[in-house]
Amino acid sequence: MAEKTRIAWTDSTFNPWIGCTKVGLGCDHCYAEALMDKRWHRVSWGSGQPRQRTSAANWRQPLLWERGHEAFALMHGRRRRVFCASLADVFDNEAPDAWRADLFALIERTPHLDWLLLTKRIGNVRTMAPAAGLPANVWLGATMVNQSEYDRDVHKLLAVEASVRFVSVEPMVGAITGGDALTGVDWVIVGGESGFGARPIQRGWIDSLRRECASAGVAFFFKQWGGPTSTARGCVLDGAEFKSWPTAAPVRPAPRQDAPVW
Repeated sequence: MAEKTRIAWTDSTFNPWIGCTKVGLGCDHCYAEALMDKRWHRVSWGSGQPRQRTSAANWRQPLLWERGHEAFALMHGRRRRVFCASLADVFDNEAPDAWRADLFALIERTPHLDWLLLTKRIGNVRTMAPAAGLPANVWLGATMVNQSEYDRDVHKLLAVEASVRFVSVEPMVGAITGGDALTGVDWVIVGGESGFGARPIQRGWIDSLRRECASAGVAFFFKQWGGPTSTARGCVLDGAEFKSWPTAAPVRPAPRQDAPVW
């Protein structure tokens, strides 16, 4: 949806469709619902509500980014990171399988982009991913906002083969001890909640998980303290920002170019 974004851990966002259903504590104050349902009335959130596929022009945008990958690499010294989907969930049970197939075909056609697929439904990935597995340029992430969700879902994440596996602790609403499973994770993102009714994050929760990541050699990214707005309290810890990324996915040869263009 956007070549540039204020989401600090990615470069661009792409939404193949819009709409979702709340499935956990992290969804309580969903920004996508507030924007797309309550404010703009573009879709209705929840189970049984139809998801809305985005335009053909939007689906062509990643192909333009792919064509410009050399210029991007020269400017930034790395590949473009694309967060998919900020207004939906790729592994949503109520999203049509055909749309998901189109998305994975698009990902295959853009081998010089790193696609960050972040889901709250990590248990669906193994049955919804392509039969050949996730493309090599996919970074697979799962949202886990407290210890209960981490204990329930981290091994589901580790059970899926992916070039990069990451945990998004956004919003962090409780302490998390990573334990032995953390050694199988490549990246951890932590952030406090923002917006109306934001639940406060505690410094001890951040420090504890950051120390574990350092010991395990896991890249750690602290996005924000949160508050009334995402930038209300900044993202500084002890006078410094902690923003690390994992190693990028390998570059693969481009597939044949007679595949459909949306």
